[in-house]
Amino acid sequence: MKILIGLWAVSLTLALPVFAQQKHEGGKPEVGGGYIPKRGPAPVKAGHAAPAPEHPTADKAGHPEAPHVHTNGTWVGHDTGKDDAHYHLDHPWEHGHFTGGIGKGHVWHLAGGAPGRFWFGGFYFSVAPYDVGFCNGWLWDSDQIVIYDDPDHVGWYLAYNVRLGTYVHVEFLGNS
Repeated sequence: MKILIGLWAVSLTLALPVFAQQKHEGGKPEVGGGYIPKRGPAPVKAGHAAPAPEHPTADKAGHPEAPHVHTNGTWVGHDTGKDDAHYHLDHPWEHGHFTGGIGKGHVWHLAGGAPGRFWFGGFYFSVAPYDVGFCNGWLWDSDQIVIYDDPDHVGWYLAYNVRLGTYVHVEFLGNS
C-alpha cells in the first residue's frame, strides 16, 4: 500500500506543471504547444521603453517571462518600436538576407550551436545580446523554429520556438 501511495504522489508531482499552464476555451495552451503564427508582428506605431532583460514579466500567470505569441496570434513583447537601441545594428544585413523561407510554411529544426551562433539547413544565426536570457529553455539541437521578418528593427529577424511559443531577435550570419 505504501508503494501505491508513493507512486500516486510522484505521478501527481510530475503532472503539476501541466495543470499550471494557462489554457484557453479549447483546452489547449495559450502559448506554445505546437502553435505556429500565421504571420509575424505588425509594425509598432508608437513604441515605449523596453523592459530590462533581467526582470521580464509574464503578461498572465502561467505564461513565459519572455517575448511570446498567444495562440490567437498576439505577439507579446514586440512593442518597443523602431527606436529601441537594444536592436540597433551599425551594419544591417552585413551578411546578406536570409533566403531559406520565412513564415508559417517554413518550419526549421535547430541542428546545433548556442545563442551566440546556431544553425539549421546550412544557415547560421546569432541571438541579439539583449534577448539571450529569453532563450534559456531552447533545445539547440532539436527544437523547431520559424523565422519571421522583424518589421521594426532593421537587420533583425524573429526566431519563434514552436514548442515553447517564445521568440527572440536574431541576426543572419550567412550560409554554408
